[in-house]
Amino acid sequence: MIEILNPTLLARARDSGALVADILQALKSRSTIGTNLLDIDRWAQAMIVEAGATSCYVDYEPSFGRGPFGHYICTAVNDAVLHGRPYDYTLADGDLLTLDLAVSRGGVAADAAISFIVGDARPPESVAMISATERALAAGIAAAGPGARIGDISHAIGTVLSGAGYPINTQFGGHGIGSTMHQDPHVANTGRPGRGYKLRPGLLLALEPWVMADTAQLVTDADGWTLRSATGCRSAHSEHTIAITHDGADILTLPDQARP
Repeated sequence: MIEILNPTLLARARDSGALVADILQALKSRSTIGTNLLDIDRWAQAMIVEAGATSCYVDYEPSFGRGPFGHYICTAVNDAVLHGRPYDYTLADGDLLTLDLAVSRGGVAADAAISFIVGDARPPESVAMISATERALAAGIAAAGPGARIGDISHAIGTVLSGAGYPINTQFGGHGIGSTMHQDPHVANTGRPGRGYKLRPGLLLALEPWVMADTAQLVTDADGWTLRSATGCRSAHSEHTIAITHDGADILTLPDQARP
């Protein structure tokens, strides 16, 4: 299903996007050395409930997961890259943490992810990997607009990621979003320009470049959800929800200080 939102629903999408961004920034500031992943999940739950929103994850039960996800946020550490199920783990200096959050408020969902390094350590390879996903995300957004096609976004993202030397996995990528979290069209993190669905104003997309340092192969954790790099290398992931407009693309999940 591909949804095209009317102005009323787009306004609700902006509200959901701002909430996702604010929660992620609050959680980032509290995710320090000694923080437990289960505490992050509890904090996310409290913020979502207080905002009168609904988690898109807690009851989520797709074919690629084992049973309902059962948590309010994805927390992926180091070699974990996607669908990181929170567990009893205490963050250490230099850990590469990805927080991925999707909520719905007013009947419209928004989805975003941030990767950052915990503590004062700054491993150069981790810094470079995070930067590559952020630059790829910016390139994908710049390629989005009325008349462009999904392949244009995929090509822009893939050009940055491959240019930085990272293998690209196409099993999981960006997606349409609206009344539900995961919708068509699929937005792979590499592709051919001029191909795929033609973008229209009112379309929401969650774009999410992610990479692993030295492999494109994933393995599934024993929890049935968390996807890790097959080689144990680190990974990074950046994501925004955007709305296609008559002029281009608006980012709905910008942090407060970056909003226009």
